[in-house]
Amino acid sequence: MAFDDMTTALSPTGDDAPLIPVLAVVGVGLIGGSFAAALRAAGVAGRILGVGRDAVTIQRACDLGLIDQGASLEDALEQADMIMLAAPVGAIAWLLERMAPMLRPETVVTDAGSTKSDIVQAARRSLGNKLSQFVPGHPVAGAEQTGPRAARPDLYVNRNVVLTPLAETSRQALNQVTRAWQACGARVLTMDASTHDTVLASVSHVPHFLSSVFMWQVAMAQDADLRLSLAGSGFRDFTRIAAGSPEVWRDIFMSNRTAVLAELAEVRRALEHAEQALCDGDEQALEDFLERAALARRLWASRSGLE
Repeated sequence: MAFDDMTTALSPTGDDAPLIPVLAVVGVGLIGGSFAAALRAAGVAGRILGVGRDAVTIQRACDLGLIDQGASLEDALEQADMIMLAAPVGAIAWLLERMAPMLRPETVVTDAGSTKSDIVQAARRSLGNKLSQFVPGHPVAGAEQTGPRAARPDLYVNRNVVLTPLAETSRQALNQVTRAWQACGARVLTMDASTHDTVLASVSHVPHFLSSVFMWQVAMAQDADLRLSLAGSGFRDFTRIAAGSPEVWRDIFMSNRTAVLAELAEVRRALEHAEQALCDGDEQALEDFLERAALARRLWASRSGLE
């Protein structure tokens, strides 16, 4: 489907009415700001409200054209047809509890949290008979930059977005959120929250944890300045994600700590396996280990279109 045809199809009545007449984004940084920018560029969001705790950030998002105006959470709940919760994972449970009494029956709520089981549990505690309006989600995309200036409308193009709808989630709400992400250019997948958290611990959360641990170890060395002065592209690539928001990643690790700890145990066993080959001076065992890892990386890159 051509882009123009897609945006027309996203109009709920087939006319010029946008899919989302009023969108409210809670948290207008990289993730929320890019969601707003992508929907504006696709022509499927009408007026866009920004909600946040920092007035300077909200004003910057306005100046950049990501949102039309700032709003309180209460004002957003009165006006919005869809609310995107792009706040840190640790704040989403609090937001759901605060929103529940004021949530209009026609408003769809979704989120962009990197963990899902804890958010689903929080929704069940807070939303009651409004649970059908909630569509948990996670865009598997991002960058080490933060804030509205990092937002861009193409962030989600050809990227995966995982939705973990509840049994109670209405088909209408799921359809609307799915179409919104498709308008951003994303590939939408659905799975249960537990599977999401296990898989993402392996391919997203633990890599960031290890990158941060390694960067910390180098930075704490007595000769850190010398080491960093000689660091090249390999060091740059491995540590890039360690520059991400500490607040965001603290919340992710803590909220998904059971799955993260399980994956770290597997990583530790793999490290011990490779380390033993090195200790034993077993060149063949070490080469076999490295070859298997290299082949897996090449196959993944090829299948992912990264080569």
